[in-house]
Amino acid sequence: MKKIAIIDDDPDIVDAVSLILKSKNYDVVIARNIQDGFILVETEKPDLILLDVMMDEPDDGFYLAMKLRSKGVRTPIVLLTSVSKSTGLDFSQSKTLPVDEFLEKPIKSSTLEDILKKYLV
Repeated sequence: MKKIAIIDDDPDIVDAVSLILKSKNYDVVIARNIQDGFILVETEKPDLILLDVMMDEPDDGFYLAMKLRSKGVRTPIVLLTSVSKSTGLDFSQSKTLPVDEFLEKPIKSSTLEDILKKYLV
């Protein structure tokens, strides 16, 4: 069974995404901040990481993604963001951020399923 980490401080997003993932028979592990998220990734070794951008700080997701990559973590990272809606900035075409995809919140079930197919073959 493939394991997916959700690192997000929004309980509604965590509940909704978890429900979708569990209905598809994925093992779901959850952290609500970047400190717990880093430990979770190290201990649970997920097959995919769904990572919120804005948690305690507006750039927490970016920071954690960089930290994970600098520690050699090669697990696909998908950033979950509402940054472009709140700031007008579009990071989805960035080649400098160490992530594999950006998904705009709220996440459509079909979009999430496409991501799962792409990274968890």
